Amino acid sequence: MKKILITGGAGFIGSHVVRLFVNNYPEYHIYNLDLLTYAGNLENLKDIEDKENYTFLKGDITDEAYINSIFEEHQFEGVIHLAAESHVDRSITDPLAFAKTNILGTMVLLNAFKNLWKDNWENKRFYHVSTDEVYGTLGEAGLFKETTPYDPNSPYSASKASSDHFVRAYGETYGMSYVITNCSNNYGQNQFPEKLIPLFINNILTDKPLPVYGDGNYTRDWLYVVDHARAIDLVFHKGLNYETYNIGGFNEWKNIDLIKVLCEQMDQKLGRSNGTAEKLITYVKDRPGHDLRYAIDASKINKELGWEPSVTFEQGLSITIDWFLNNKEWLENVTSGNYQKYYELQYSK
Repeated sequence: MKKILITGGAGFIGSHVVRLFVNNYPEYHIYNLDLLTYAGNLENLKDIEDKENYTFLKGDITDEAYINSIFEEHQFEGVIHLAAESHVDRSITDPLAFAKTNILGTMVLLNAFKNLWKDNWENKRFYHVSTDEVYGTLGEAGLFKETTPYDPNSPYSASKASSDHFVRAYGETYGMSYVITNCSNNYGQNQFPEKLIPLFINNILTDKPLPVYGDGNYTRDWLYVVDHARAIDLVFHKGLNYETYNIGGFNEWKNIDLIKVLCEQMDQKLGRSNGTAEKLITYVKDRPGHDLRYAIDASKINKELGWEPSVTFEQGLSITIDWFLNNKEWLENVTSGNYQKYYELQYSK
């Protein structure tokens, strides 16, 4: 049975990837490594926690001794690396935490994988999941391509850019088999409510302000998390070694336009008169280094691997809102911090 390590698998994107691999590949044993910081939530994986081909490991990717020990014990033939500090605002207030996790943690994993397999890279793969923010900012025209020069503008994007470079350096220096993907903004079920869409869903439910940076005209490409998990599956199994693939949702929206669509859908689903939620919009001081526009050219993964989004943004948003409205207990557990007790309840037996 092939052993695959997925880091950050209790987080938002990671939980969707873990679930897909556990359910679709019974010939794999999936090891989910997560430190369970504030964004890691094992309640996201209650439906698969008893599967025979699934094991949860609680640990820190920056703990070199621990990482080396689990690589030696389990002999992982594949790594899908999702563990990261990922919230831009947090990176501005605590940049060192981002450097430690995103740069040093990635290097510790790379080193363990290198030391385990040395020159034997056949059927081995290190898959590094990155972000479109490494490319910097765009004007009103143009798209980020895989060949776009890096130009990160926040501590978060700088840390991810650095980790991307280290992955490529290990491939060049040691012959390690790797692939990298750079994705656009994810949204969907189980997303931690510090991010825009779940934050605004929760604030509308609780009649709190909807804080909009600047004039609200910052533009982002939005990717439904289930489609992202499908793309990761494709790249891991069919992507070419030493290649980079950009994953985007073909859904470019100005923040304020997205928020208004979200408000309209929330009013409809809650049976409120149109415009009720929109009254909560509050413009706030812009954050430092705020990139004007991100937009992904995902034609490479489309043409080479046949991937494309399965839903429009409006469809994905509707599915997402329905999930949050139908899982208010999950949302309450997250916003109250009670979700952090789940590990002790489930794994301290």
